[in-house]
Amino acid sequence: MFTRRRRRTEQEGPYWKQRGWQMSAGFLAAVVVLAGIVALTSGSDGADRAEAAAPGGPPKGGALATDGRPPGCHTDEAPGNTVPATAPTDIRWRAIGVVRVPVSAAAGPTVTDRAPWWCFAHTPVGSVLAAQVITSQMSEAHWRTVADRQLVPGRGRDRFVSHRSTVRTTGTERRPDSASVSSYAGFAVTRYDGKDSTVDLLIRSSQGFAATSIDLRWSGGDWKVLPAGDGSLHSPVRSVQNANGYLVWAGART
Repeated sequence: MFTRRRRRTEQEGPYWKQRGWQMSAGFLAAVVVLAGIVALTSGSDGADRAEAAAPGGPPKGGALATDGRPPGCHTDEAPGNTVPATAPTDIRWRAIGVVRVPVSAAAGPTVTDRAPWWCFAHTPVGSVLAAQVITSQMSEAHWRTVADRQLVPGRGRDRFVSHRSTVRTTGTERRPDSASVSSYAGFAVTRYDGKDSTVDLLIRSSQGFAATSIDLRWSGGDWKVLPAGDGSLHSPVRSVQNANGYLVWAGART
């Protein structure tokens, strides 16, 4: 957690007013995908009714299977706690709204037939994929279900839901010109102990490279994003010169 606290001091004030949150909608789509976050006062539409009916997703509670995973969740735990030296190669790219996210048959998410996508490997790579997939669902109509089931409960989650509720979900399902959309380019696992993970995400857009940091926690048999106390899901966005120090995804738009 110390890594993200240090980075949050780079910009003062509420996170939704920080410059990093006021970049292009396409860039935000690849970070936390609140494509309308710059219009927090724009009101809301019928999204709450839509996501209230969102099917499926990881269970909120109840008994876990003997392996500690929710029923129907199976991943490859063989890599253990070892942080990879190279990016995994069993990656397919799938779309969540306007965002392309990497998906692995071994590390997850392995349950993608309904929203939200879930079931990630209890490994460093599993936490990396969770960081990208969970946050990328936050612009979709079912965002509240994602927040309820895939954010760690507490003040941070409550603050996120409060702020997100004021953002109108505006057509993120329509894919714009691919050249205008940011994409995940790579990652670095900066902290991992099996229970908590901190992941740096490298994003590429028409403006160049940028990065942000996301904290996660293993809870209820799957990875969940751990929001900060102010409700932000990631550290302030920062510009980086290149992909040095990051593992680059195969097939990433770099």
